[in-house]
Amino acid sequence: MAHYVKLAIRTVLFVALLWLYVRNGAQFVQTLKKLPVLLAAVWGMFVTEIVVRLFSTRFVSPGSQKHLVRNYIPTGQPITENKIHRYVLNVALAWIGFNLIFGGLYLANVIDRGFMILLSAAYAVCDEVCILFFCPFHQWFLHHQCCTVCRMYNWNFTMIFTPLIFVPGIYTWSLLALALALLVQWELAAHRHPECFLKQTNDYLSCQRCTDKICLFKKQIKKS
Repeated sequence: MAHYVKLAIRTVLFVALLWLYVRNGAQFVQTLKKLPVLLAAVWGMFVTEIVVRLFSTRFVSPGSQKHLVRNYIPTGQPITENKIHRYVLNVALAWIGFNLIFGGLYLANVIDRGFMILLSAAYAVCDEVCILFFCPFHQWFLHHQCCTVCRMYNWNFTMIFTPLIFVPGIYTWSLLALALALLVQWELAAHRHPECFLKQTNDYLSCQRCTDKICLFKKQIKKS
């Protein structure tokens, strides 16, 4: 249910920003600065989500907590083939390449900072769409069974805020800095304790222990 609520909130936010962008054009960023309450609310919403992930409470999805050694439940099976680092490298390169297109367009003055903010908001919506309906990273790169075993689960905020590299400001760069801190925490754990990230070695990732059950909804979509 939480993911549906976040999808609704992020969709409303994107539509509102799109409306402001179309209406104000080049003055879009200046218009946002005149809405400090909205900026603070959106910033606070995302900061809360990131901080909760950083400290991993019981309110967070198991998929985002598997990097913690305290959640490691050995299955007794060895790591027979570990390709998780190679696969995520492909994702990282694809993501960087895709966003370099927008970065180039921005530097060429084809698009502006307002568009980059709008792009970030669109990524936020796509993040929840990937969890609830269809994830191209799972299907085309990682071939995971579900989000719980996703190797790049805590990459999402860094990916969402990638366009904000080109939008300097306290709100934008603080969000990006927190997202990068979460990414670094995640990647350090993945390299030090790869056994925590694999279903074959960590029983914490078994379907029986899953609390999200999002895969059941995705299966229903495929059947319909």
